[in-house]
Amino acid sequence: MERLKALRSEHVLTLRELAEEAGVSKDTIWRLENGHSEAYPSTIRKLARALGVQPRELVRPGGDNVS
Repeated sequence: MERLKALRSEHVLTLRELAEEAGVSKDTIWRLENGHSEAYPSTIRKLARALGVQPRELVRPGGDNVS
């Protein structure tokens, strides 16, 4: 999820800060940002809420998919 990494950088948040804000582990965010796992819809919603964006902004059509 390249968009996740870009948004986190734009908001000047560390993995730990975003993890705390979203209520997910920093390891989960790292795995998502580096393409090592796919996100559950609930995780996408939590991250989007923490970043102040719509969930669809984290998932590009034809790119990263929500499983």
